[in-house]
Amino acid sequence: MAQDSGTRTLISQAQLRRGRGRILYWTLLAVVVVVFTLVFLGPLYWMVTGALKSGQEIAQTPPSLFPKDPRPQNYVDAWNNLDLAKLLFNTFYYATGAVLFQLVFDAAAAYSLSKLRPIFGNLILGLMLATLMIPAMVLIVPQYVTVIDLPIVHINLLDSPFAIWLPLVANAFNIFLLKRFFDSIPEELMSAALMDGATPLRTLWSIILPMSRPILGVVAILAMTAVWKDFLWPKLVMPSPETRTVSVGIYAFAGGTPMNVVIAASVIAAIPTVIIFLIFQRNIMSGLTAGSVKG
Repeated sequence: MAQDSGTRTLISQAQLRRGRGRILYWTLLAVVVVVFTLVFLGPLYWMVTGALKSGQEIAQTPPSLFPKDPRPQNYVDAWNNLDLAKLLFNTFYYATGAVLFQLVFDAAAAYSLSKLRPIFGNLILGLMLATLMIPAMVLIVPQYVTVIDLPIVHINLLDSPFAIWLPLVANAFNIFLLKRFFDSIPEELMSAALMDGATPLRTLWSIILPMSRPILGVVAILAMTAVWKDFLWPKLVMPSPETRTVSVGIYAFAGGTPMNVVIAASVIAAIPTVIIFLIFQRNIMSGLTAGSVKG
């Protein structure tokens, strides 16, 4: 008798067909879905509705589930009082530069390690991956010392976008993602390009990068969200009010601003990243899994 070739699960199909097993299965599934939905969407719901409440209603205990007197004016006050247009522009500018720097330098490094295979390439890759084991807080002090006095040229990079861009270029995780994707590209294409007289740089530009759009999109999104959500490093290297990012700017104004206006500013600041994720979530998942299995 032929065995069932369907997908095997923890609960057999025979148990699912029984009345009690079916009820138990769907009840457990519904509970898990509801719990995880509340865990992930609960804070977002509280933030969005909290921005519509008055200061007294936010501070009351227990908190109200719905705003008693919704105040959309809080969003207008947050936009005007905190100068969110300037803060969002600064953050977008830094994020765009970080994306460009990482796409250029990280892709070049991954291409070299994957296809050009330099001497001690595996050792270099291993050392880069070893840096992922170092806590980010440990690197704050040496990075800051480097930024205030850049070695050799002795330039102070405070309030310069390069203070954000340059530390993000050396991203071992993104280089590893790109290398794994490049490894999945057949060597026959490289050999054919070499026979046609293409240089390694031309091969990278004309063959590798056009085939690597999914993973390049993932690296771009990771780079942008890293800048958008970062707080400590921009606060250290961007002390001037004119160069602050949105997270630092909201924190700076929080002391003398009503809490409901601060929450409204946080909602506005979170909107771009949420939109980016909703639009490109399929690309993110496909890019992260692409190249994981070599065909």
